[in-house]
Amino acid sequence: MRDFVDHALDLLLKHDMAGFAGLWAPDGVLEFPFAGPGYPRRVEGRDAIREYLRDYPNLLDIREVTAKTVHETTDPAVVVAEFTVAGVVVATGKPYELSYVAAITVENGEIRHYRDYWSPLAAAEVLGGVDELTAAFSA
Repeated sequence: MRDFVDHALDLLLKHDMAGFAGLWAPDGVLEFPFAGPGYPRRVEGRDAIREYLRDYPNLLDIREVTAKTVHETTDPAVVVAEFTVAGVVVATGKPYELSYVAAITVENGEIRHYRDYWSPLAAAEVLGGVDELTAAFSA
């Protein structure tokens, strides 16, 4: 599972969002338990996830993973990854650093369920405000 997480983060660093979305099972789910108003809580299906992630590199230019811890669980299909990425906000050129915690269920080499725990407040601060955050991810 550690190799799987490393591969996923490598795809993000390469800005390969189609490849990253391709890690999901055709009926896999991307879930945001801490999503705020106006932000999607669930994206279902590989195609919908690919579309959802398509423009992410136009929003945030991820340049490095500054911290990473992978926790294996008693369920061999589930891993919890804590990671921090740093880069540049494309619209402003300002540097940013955001931390994430993801609970990932992988079956047959594909993501079945990815619960992404991130701070909408931290993301809003990086992007310049709540309106900018909502516009970036709900368009």
